[in-house]
Amino acid sequence: MGNRLVLWIFLSALLFFLTMEATTIDPYKVLGVERNASQREIQKAFHKLSLQYHPDKNKNKGAQAKFSEINNAYDILSDEEKRKNYDTYGDEKGSPGFGAGSPGDHGGYTYFTNGGPGKNQFTYGPSDWQSMGGQGGSKSFSFSFGGPSGPSSFGFGMDDIFSNLFGGKPGGGGQFGGFSGSTGSRPGSQPGSRSSPVSISAISSQVYKKEIVDQGMTWLLLSYTPSLKGHQHVESIIKEVASSLQGALKIGSINCETEPSLCKDLGIYPRRMPRVFVYSYKVSERGSLVEYDGDWAAKPLKMFCQDHLPRFSKRVDLKHFESSTFTVHKLPSVMLLSTKKDTPVIWRVLSGLHHNHFLFYDAEVHEVSDPTVKKLGVDALPAIVGWLSNGEKHVLKAGITIKDMKSAINELSALLEGFEKKSKKAASSQAKKSPTGEKQIPLLTESNFDALCGEKTPVCIIGAFRSSKERKKLESILNTLSQKSLSRQQNSADGRDSISYTLLDASKKASFLNAFDKAGFKLLDKVLVAYKPRRGTFAAFEGEMTTEEVEGFIGSVLNGDIRFTKTRQKPVLK
Repeated sequence: MGNRLVLWIFLSALLFFLTMEATTIDPYKVLGVERNASQREIQKAFHKLSLQYHPDKNKNKGAQAKFSEINNAYDILSDEEKRKNYDTYGDEKGSPGFGAGSPGDHGGYTYFTNGGPGKNQFTYGPSDWQSMGGQGGSKSFSFSFGGPSGPSSFGFGMDDIFSNLFGGKPGGGGQFGGFSGSTGSRPGSQPGSRSSPVSISAISSQVYKKEIVDQGMTWLLLSYTPSLKGHQHVESIIKEVASSLQGALKIGSINCETEPSLCKDLGIYPRRMPRVFVYSYKVSERGSLVEYDGDWAAKPLKMFCQDHLPRFSKRVDLKHFESSTFTVHKLPSVMLLSTKKDTPVIWRVLSGLHHNHFLFYDAEVHEVSDPTVKKLGVDALPAIVGWLSNGEKHVLKAGITIKDMKSAINELSALLEGFEKKSKKAASSQAKKSPTGEKQIPLLTESNFDALCGEKTPVCIIGAFRSSKERKKLESILNTLSQKSLSRQQNSADGRDSISYTLLDASKKASFLNAFDKAGFKLLDKVLVAYKPRRGTFAAFEGEMTTEEVEGFIGSVLNGDIRFTKTRQKPVLK
């Protein structure tokens, strides 16, 4: 009699379970796609429906339940293994989990779980299964089977009955639109994952102002209150994205219950669900919060973050490149040469971290044999070329190899910091040679020739000297005149000075002057040459070098009152 009762109870439970399975909502019908639909079709259908029924946008009764239904369907069909199991057995492998809870607690779904030594239980909790993160609110009934763990008193293991229905061992956790269950795990958190663990920083008002605002680093931020269901799920997605972009962004969470004023000031207070923002530099140099409103999945969120990484690097065409692009600035310049069609993520991150210290550029190149690449002195790609604030060129690194984004950003940041120190040292050295506050007159070299006397410069004033005494005299005069508002000094279309000033060491670069004079002005200790690169003409001043006389000469040059002569050849520095 006892065995019959147990058998009757078991068969009743099994019949009840099969009935529930028969009424399980078909995920294909939920998303409105065919059974042979591609992943792209499934993703498009999910995106359209999730936007339509998102609780923050759809306030109609039943929208939240429908939204949960859509997410559940997508979770099954977007995972090839779950989809295969569903197509084969009518279930995707176990039941979807809903946030925190004890192992086996699936928020009201029908499931079978091994309850430990001597206990196997069949449980169904019918109440409010749609609630994300819900737990403890479902009424359930269970049937216990005595006997040792594993096999029941019927002489067979209960796993054998349910394994085909669930596609695996009973009690297996699933995911709901990315909301991980208590027994589930997400990519990036798997044992043996290559990515190191990431943690979410708690953000307070002080931390936000000190570490986030206009610091150049992109942040992925979660705003929530502990009472909101689903924030653990969002955290898991954020961690996965941060793990794949380590070094490129940081992540943080703002508890609006403990930081209400910060959430109010920023306008990020959560409503019915947690909210996710990116502190972005996409629009301007000043950072701003941009809310994410896409699918709750790692891939689209990662793409959103990448799109909002800093954009401080200017893309240049190396085919039309001239060093005049880097006309002498107060800040040093750096340019990345790579085979990438777009600015690489690493370079965008570096441009954000160091945008207050450098002018960033990048260019697409294909081969080291390219003449424009050779001209820059680069022998391997990718490479970084830098220009000091005085226009002097340096190849910072060529043939760059990286292990991962985080280490690469750290190593290249150290490289840039070292170059910045070198630039400051060069500027300081020049400052010591000249009166305080005066604009520095650069020494003409092969690396800065295009910047100072290239074809984009209408008039180049070159002060050639053969002794340190004459150099100081010329430098003082040109310093004074370079700060005066002479006519045409800033009338070029791009706002660049239409006249540039430079010095030339004639004792070391004597051949350069041969382009203007057959003898190279060898009989003179100093000479002033006004050179027009575009026309290939020049005029020389050999008179008394006083500020007044030189100013008169330059004024005549700019006003067209002096005759120019064709150069003997194009001047080249060697």
